[in-house]
Amino acid sequence: MSKLDDLITEALSTQDHDIIASTEEQGWFALTLGQFSGKLGWVSWVIIITQSVLFLIGVWCAVRFFGATEAVVAMKWGLSSTVLIIVAGMLKFSLMPQIQADRVLRELKRVELMILHSNSKD
Repeated sequence: MSKLDDLITEALSTQDHDIIASTEEQGWFALTLGQFSGKLGWVSWVIIITQSVLFLIGVWCAVRFFGATEAVVAMKWGLSSTVLIIVAGMLKFSLMPQIQADRVLRELKRVELMILHSNSKD
């Protein structure tokens, strides 16, 4: 924390400390797990389940690719594997912008609280 953060923390009341604690910066795993709750949590569940299924099918196709003896069969399994694994990765990365948006909103709430507190002191 910076010196400014320390000064802000000292100036806040105990009720404000509870609110600030809920807006503190979270770690990577907490941010990621936070995507699975709330109004749009079901969308994250659908994306992760779909991504997992596509990845597993892609791995199965890759195993078949490495076991193929003919070139045409190998191309069929190799292309299928590549496409499925790339799509699975794209689905997983589609959650990253939402995680970043949640971080920005949490910090915005923190700034709003600081402004509200500074206005109430005046």
